[in-house]
Amino acid sequence: MTTQALQGVRVLEVGQLLAGPFAGTILGYFGADVIKIEPPGNGDPIRNWRLLDKDGTGYWWRSLGRNKKSVTANLRTEQGREVLRRLMLTADVVIENFKPGTMEKWGLGPEDIKPHNPQLIYTRISGYGQSGPYSSKPGYASVTEAFSGFRFLNGFPEDVPVRPNLSLGDSVAGVHAALGILLALLARKDSQQGQVIDVALYEAMFNLMEGVVPEYDGAGAIREPAGSTLTGIVPTNTYLCRDGKHVVIGGNGDSIYVRLMTAIGREDLANDPDLGSNAGRVEQQQLIDAAIGGWTSAHSSAEVIAILEGVDVPVGPIYSIADAFDDPHYQARGMFEEVDTPNGKLKIPAILPKLSLTPGRTTWAGGAVGSHTDEVLLSAGFDKETLAALRDRGDI
Repeated sequence: MTTQALQGVRVLEVGQLLAGPFAGTILGYFGADVIKIEPPGNGDPIRNWRLLDKDGTGYWWRSLGRNKKSVTANLRTEQGREVLRRLMLTADVVIENFKPGTMEKWGLGPEDIKPHNPQLIYTRISGYGQSGPYSSKPGYASVTEAFSGFRFLNGFPEDVPVRPNLSLGDSVAGVHAALGILLALLARKDSQQGQVIDVALYEAMFNLMEGVVPEYDGAGAIREPAGSTLTGIVPTNTYLCRDGKHVVIGGNGDSIYVRLMTAIGREDLANDPDLGSNAGRVEQQQLIDAAIGGWTSAHSSAEVIAILEGVDVPVGPIYSIADAFDDPHYQARGMFEEVDTPNGKLKIPAILPKLSLTPGRTTWAGGAVGSHTDEVLLSAGFDKETLAALRDRGDI
């Protein structure tokens, strides 16, 4: 079997819901030995969120919990915290997403562990970061997406800011945490020292703000929501077709714009010297969008896509997940993986990026709460009698 990029790296995932667990999922997909610490009983709440299978387990859990060894430890008891402490001493990476100060209160903060495991990479995910005047605030993704400036830009002018129907802040923070861990692992090869990674949900979303910051500082411009367009870049928009479906057309490159307008029969706009550059097109955005929209409304979405693809203009449909399942390109690129669950086969998404020599893979779907507790703790030096006593007291 192909060696994976993170084979031999032991990760302790401590925390619940999405940001920390998504970072752990990424690492486990590429070969890390991920041990997920869960409270005894119900485990991570994601197990019971959203749509459930006939056994009451969330379909989402099968994806988010993949490749992870579930170990139960009651962090509200000293004995449960001692279980985690002993595992931390042998780990390469810890991922935690509790409210700042919680791990220190439990005697499990970075400075508590560093003397005993100086190579530990201690990854912390929170709403507002480990420092600053807002660090103690509770910070769910919904609130931090708004604080980051992302929600301000999302939606239509003079309307209620829109939230995508995803926990975007958590997922983006998880990707940033995984990136930070990989950078720290590289640095550790030379320094032989671990470090603390501080990921704030709002900062992860703020990292997507592209040119918003220099535009404001340099020109005093506050970028506003622009609906289905992108401010200052024309034409790039969503257009309604005759069959009631929408397509996205990106015709903002100068030569692409000429091909687009020629294809829709508007040579007058294609050859207008005032529209030959993006700056000129921005001035005439309404005129250009009206011309494109008038053309798309007279054709089906399939016709629009075929015509524009024929002249190398970027164009595409707006897919639901059902459309993605049926598309041959998704299938050819291996974007779905099939796993075994107690209720049969289930498709879950592949994790990106794709690596040619050390690819990632799903070895097993998310399992039952505590299904690896004995295996992991016995290998960490606990004996069977101690485990039995811990279990009787509710510590694991």
